[in-house]
Amino acid sequence: MKRLLLKGILASGVWAALSLPLSAQTTDTADQAGIRQVMMKTWDKPQARLDVGPITVLVDHAVAGWTQDGRGGRALLTRKSDGRWQVAACAGDGLKEVKTLELTGMPPTAAREMARMIAKAEASVTPQRRALFSTFDGMVRMDSSGNHPPHAPGEKH
Repeated sequence: MKRLLLKGILASGVWAALSLPLSAQTTDTADQAGIRQVMMKTWDKPQARLDVGPITVLVDHAVAGWTQDGRGGRALLTRKSDGRWQVAACAGDGLKEVKTLELTGMPPTAAREMARMIAKAEASVTPQRRALFSTFDGMVRMDSSGNHPPHAPGEKH
């Protein structure tokens, strides 16, 4: 009886781990969990699941890779004065470049360190998923509520 119960518990644990998005199976820091929660609350949909990660945090700035419905990109997040995270912009490859990170208000030394950290974190992502991060076209800045301006007809990102 004990053996059967143990097998059932083990099987349910394996099933629970397999049902999580791959990027959520690793242990998040408190900051990474907060960032994932903000992004999931904003963009995850039952018909288009959002997969967030890797998430790179440097003090009050973060860059999170994401994929959804065959596309992807990167989100720049900033920590608000109350400690909560807010999406400041979404882009593709630009958010892994030092110059772009500087343009978002990051000091040059922080921008260089963030770019290094992003490259290291993304090296562990499959090439297929990493390629999806490049499919976001341009850069969209978010308002203080984390929303982007409405799309013009025919505009995509």
